[in-house]
Amino acid sequence: MLITLQKAGKSFGATMVLNNISAGVDRQDRVGIIGENGAGKTTLLRIIMGEIDIDEGEVTLGKNTTVGYLEQNAAQNADLTLYEEAKTAYAASLKAMEEIREIEEKLVTATDTDQLMKRHEMAMAIIDAQDAYNMDVEIKKVLSGMGFDQATYEKNVGVLSGGECTRLQLAKLLLKRPDVLILDEPTNHLDFTTLEWLENYLISYSGAIITVSHDRYFLDATVNRIWEVENNELIAYKGNYSAYLPQKEAERVLQQKHHDADVQTAKKLEDYVARNIVRASTTKMAQSRRKQLEKLEITEKPKTVGYNLKFQFEYDIEPYEDVLTTKNLQVEAGGKLLVENLNLEVRRGERLIIAGPNGAGKSTLFKVLCGRLRPKSGGVQLGSGVKASWFEQQQSKRSGRVIDDIWDKWPRMTELEARSLLAKFNFKGEDVYKNVNELSGGELSRLRFAEILLERPNLLLLDEPTNHLDIYTRESLGSALNAYEGTMLMITHDRYLMQSLGCPILYLDGSKTTIYQDFKELSKRATNSEQAEKTKPEKSSMNNKEERRIKAEVRSKYKTLEQDIEVLGTIIAELETSLGTDEISTDHVKLQEVCDELEIKKTEQDGKYLEWEEIIEKYGEYIL
Repeated sequence: MLITLQKAGKSFGATMVLNNISAGVDRQDRVGIIGENGAGKTTLLRIIMGEIDIDEGEVTLGKNTTVGYLEQNAAQNADLTLYEEAKTAYAASLKAMEEIREIEEKLVTATDTDQLMKRHEMAMAIIDAQDAYNMDVEIKKVLSGMGFDQATYEKNVGVLSGGECTRLQLAKLLLKRPDVLILDEPTNHLDFTTLEWLENYLISYSGAIITVSHDRYFLDATVNRIWEVENNELIAYKGNYSAYLPQKEAERVLQQKHHDADVQTAKKLEDYVARNIVRASTTKMAQSRRKQLEKLEITEKPKTVGYNLKFQFEYDIEPYEDVLTTKNLQVEAGGKLLVENLNLEVRRGERLIIAGPNGAGKSTLFKVLCGRLRPKSGGVQLGSGVKASWFEQQQSKRSGRVIDDIWDKWPRMTELEARSLLAKFNFKGEDVYKNVNELSGGELSRLRFAEILLERPNLLLLDEPTNHLDIYTRESLGSALNAYEGTMLMITHDRYLMQSLGCPILYLDGSKTTIYQDFKELSKRATNSEQAEKTKPEKSSMNNKEERRIKAEVRSKYKTLEQDIEVLGTIIAELETSLGTDEISTDHVKLQEVCDELEIKKTEQDGKYLEWEEIIEKYGEYIL
């Protein structure tokens, strides 16, 4: 057993977080940890890592077990380049390589070599465990899988976005190859293609995996056990998330049955005592029943808060047939063309998902469709009678209490009506008096859904609506969106939601847009690419002479491209430096000329990088 927890418990002050946790992780286990936001999932991970001391019980790691942990906000060296930071995953192996060089120098003159050879063997074992002599190939493979192209390798870590930092941290963790891989929300900030790559990588991973995730599709694809953290306790289930659901429901039905039976028994005992306690002939029997009643422990009623939210989006006004139309729409941001000549017709009651890689321009296009940004050219037209509500990816924090947020917009609502509405979104009791500024991302999202329910729109515009939501709230939202009869446009990376809605998907990649009929058709895109890769001619099908010729051409082209990229890099650096000189910066004509030349050289270098990456991908075995 790699990890064992025995009756572990943890409290923060007077608040109990985890109680009597007993579980184990063996090699090849894939454990998915689920639970409401704030249930203690991340605390459990930090306990396993030894970063938090438990108050009671025991946590044991197997002998020589290595553990790698993906934190949600991990620190990285801002002064290193992206590639250098990835290479730190091999720190132990690099140290071992240095030691081997020193040992080999000493072996030339040493008379007693036994101790030196033992040290040599230990260092080699460290290197072999990570296959470190192939580190450059592996680093490029993993960085590519995480969505980093060659052009970003020299990018400083300090200027990476939050999503890029998460992907880099995950890449480093995969490169370390620990016995137990611990991942906290690994699918955050990953696009469709990167998610597919990560899932395939994890499926073939040689060690154990423990992951906290709210992504049902990811859990179904990668785990074989579910740990649910609920009411401070941990309950283990066999199988993936889809297998967990019927097991959980059967437990809930059985618990409800026991609860109802206990309540019925208590009622009968109470009735008997009330009718017979004052009668002399039955007093003793009534007293006996009273003792039975006092000893009776009524089974707790199954909990429904958190994963059984009941709400539905409705509208009053029926719009005209054409709800949203675009003509020759071009969208640009920062000088980059994101969408070119998009002609789109969305009719009443239709649904459309917008998907694509990170940075493809999904949110920018969405803002253009919503009328919040102007297109470069073309137009967007909303039909008559359209009443739209927009859900932003990042909800803004604001002052005031939760209940005031509703009253400020709908002042005629009674307190009972307002509280009843908020209860549908899991704001109960004192939660309605929380300050909105103090709400978590998931709570802000739920509050916005409450507002949308009151707005009664016939057009829903949703930008990543499942972000920040726990897995139970995602299920409730998915049910509400499936039942919605209005028109809907949505950006999402949530593949389970895409699959369940079964609607067309507008996929952005570069400035190209492609309409897929549904999620199943979009998924075939990756499958077809894999099959095309498998059908490439193998080396064995070529004769030796032909193979040598191709190798020579590939290596020559590869070397030429590297030289061209280096020369262009020098020119770009000189041009960027010249922009800061008085001679250029004060002369508008010269400044424009240098800027134009700089743009041309950068474009040229990007093209060279693209050719270089294609050679690596297709003929990597000839040059690496």
